[in-house]
Amino acid sequence: MEKFSRARGITGLFLIALAAIISACTQEPANPLRVGTNVWPGYEPLFLARDLGYFDDASVHLVEFSSATEVLRAFRNGTIDAACITLDEALLLAQDQQHPQIIVVTDISDGADTLLARPPITTLAELKGRRVAVENSALGAYMLTRALEHGGLQISDVEVIESRVDQHESAYLQGKVDAVVTFEPVRTRLLRAGAVDIFNSSQIPDEILDVIVVRQDDRRVHAQQVQRLLQGWYRALDYLAVHRQEAAARMAVREQITAEEFQLALSGMKLPSLEENRRLIASSPPGIVTSAQHLMTVMLDKKLLSHSIDMTSLVDSTPLRTLAASSSRQR
Repeated sequence: MEKFSRARGITGLFLIALAAIISACTQEPANPLRVGTNVWPGYEPLFLARDLGYFDDASVHLVEFSSATEVLRAFRNGTIDAACITLDEALLLAQDQQHPQIIVVTDISDGADTLLARPPITTLAELKGRRVAVENSALGAYMLTRALEHGGLQISDVEVIESRVDQHESAYLQGKVDAVVTFEPVRTRLLRAGAVDIFNSSQIPDEILDVIVVRQDDRRVHAQQVQRLLQGWYRALDYLAVHRQEAAARMAVREQITAEEFQLALSGMKLPSLEENRRLIASSPPGIVTSAQHLMTVMLDKKLLSHSIDMTSLVDSTPLRTLAASSSRQR
């Protein structure tokens, strides 16, 4: 009897230990998914999702930076696991062997990225010999390159003034530059101050896309948190569709513009639905590849990239497919 009792005790301890191991394997990692962002209206649904309680810091931690340059630096340094960046910046990270994987397209710029000039400058041709502020980033270089092409100018025709996005407004208002390559919400504030839009992303449709990338290894480790991120994102978009004024008022605060101005900023971009994102990310081949290949051609030609990128390794459709399957089951 004593042996039987002891055996039962040992078996019980074994089962408890086994259950603990299984539980540890199925629970989310203790550390949250750290997502780097800078100020841009297209990223605001993430903060709306957090404010509405669709995810919390224990699962998804939003890390705010003042510029895209800082977001890229943090991703390269490994201080964040995921990043909200433009497609061209994703190509740069891939070139640097950072193994970013695009899991969703947050927005497609349709006028929100712009080149603004000080009157009396009203055309691109009038930029010749002028000082143009631009962030030292892939997006800044790309937008300036495409704008100058449209104006029949070369990069040598203008004086490029490197300036972080958080310095764009003051540089323009203090008369340090004649034009600035910038984006929302700075665009709205400078237009309010009298600047003239002489080129914007609506003139190069589907070339400026914002995406969320997760480092390949981190995506596997934080698979559950990635799902929480995507679920929160689309719940926030649903909330925005139904409660547009209230949502705009919430999201405008961080952008330092009014709710009305925020809605105007949103009119300069498209926020793809889950179904649209499935076509962009999860179709065969992914729709985003066409935009990326065109972008890559321009970047290679302008020496913004040193070599071609394998697009098949840049897109990871698994998180979106998992979310879509889950959404279908819940209907």
